[in-house]
Amino acid sequence: MTAPAAESDPPIRVAGVGAGYFSRFHYDSWARMLGAVPVAACDRDIAHARATGLPAFDDLPRMLAEVRPDLLDIILPPAGHAETIRAALAAGIKHMICQKPFCLKPDEAHAITAEAEAAGALLVVHENFRFQPWYRAIKAALDNGLVGELQQATFRLRPGDGQGPDAYMTRQPYFQRMERFLIHETGVHWIDTFRFLMGAPTHVYADLRRLNPAIRGEDAGLAIFDFPGGVRALFDGNRHLDHAADNLRRTMGEALFEGTGGTLTLNGDGSVRLRRFAEIEDEVLLPANTWTGFGGDCVHALQSHVIAALRGAGALENTARDYLPVLGIEQALYSSAETGRKIALSTGGTS
Repeated sequence: MTAPAAESDPPIRVAGVGAGYFSRFHYDSWARMLGAVPVAACDRDIAHARATGLPAFDDLPRMLAEVRPDLLDIILPPAGHAETIRAALAAGIKHMICQKPFCLKPDEAHAITAEAEAAGALLVVHENFRFQPWYRAIKAALDNGLVGELQQATFRLRPGDGQGPDAYMTRQPYFQRMERFLIHETGVHWIDTFRFLMGAPTHVYADLRRLNPAIRGEDAGLAIFDFPGGVRALFDGNRHLDHAADNLRRTMGEALFEGTGGTLTLNGDGSVRLRRFAEIEDEVLLPANTWTGFGGDCVHALQSHVIAALRGAGALENTARDYLPVLGIEQALYSSAETGRKIALSTGGTS
C-alpha cells in the first residue's frame, strides 16, 4: 500500500472534461478539496468551460497536453465516455474518475476497463449515492445488527420531475432521448447501493413501463432483488410522483430496511430513524440533512475518498473493475422486463 501523503506533498492537480448541469457539483467540490486543486476545464462549448472559472479549453487533447493533470474527472453523458478515456490514455493520464452510467453498453465498459488496466491507469466510476450520509449510517446500523436479521429492503423513487412534454429539459435534456432511462440512468444508483448495503444479489426481476410519451425510455417500474439468506429488496421507481421533502432531489425518495429486531426508515429530509421491534416510538440515528447542494454532498464525499486513497489513506471503492457487475445486473433487469421472467445471476452479479 502507498504510504500516506505528508502535509507538505503537493496537491493532486485535477482537470475536468464536461461542463454541463451536473458538473457544477464536481467543480465546487474540487474548489474546496483538501489535497487536490482544480487546474482546468474542457467542454465543446467554450463558454461553459469558462463559466467554471478555471483555465478553459474546447479541445481535450490540447488541454491534456498543455495542463498535464494528475487526475481527469470525466463529467459527460455515457456516449462520450469511451472516446474520452481513450484520449486520456493516449495522453498518458494515469488517474481518471468517470461519471455514471458507465459507457453506453456493458461490452464497451468491459473493453474500456481492460484498456485502462493494460495501460496501468486507475479508473474509478463516479457512483456517488453509496457515499450519501444516510446510506453510510444505514450501512453502519445494519453491520451493527440494529435491525436484527434483515429480511426486506424497499426504496421508493419519487423525484416528481417526470411529468409533461418538458420533463427534464431545464436540467438534463438528454434524458428525453435515452432509450433506456429509469434503470440505466437512475435505478443504477440503487443497484450499486443495494450491493454496498447487502452484497451481491442472486436473482432479479423487473416490470418496467413508460408513462410519459415525450420520452423514449421507461420512467416507472418495479425491480426485485434476491440476496443470499432470503433477503429481498424492492426498487419501486416512478419519476412522475413525489414524496414528502422540501428538496425532492436530496434523497429522491424514501426507504425502509426491515429486520427481525427493528426497522430503519430513510425520510425525504435525509434523516434515518430506528424503530425497534414491537415498539411504537423510534429514535434518530441520523438527523435531517441541511446541505443545500446535491444528495447530502455525496459528490464531495466520493471525490474526497478518491483523493485520500490516491494519497495513501485507504482502499478505493468503485473502481471500474469493481463496478462492472452493476452493469451486468442492469442488463439482467432489462432482460427480465423483456422476457417476463426472473433472471439468475452469477456470483459476481452478472447474468
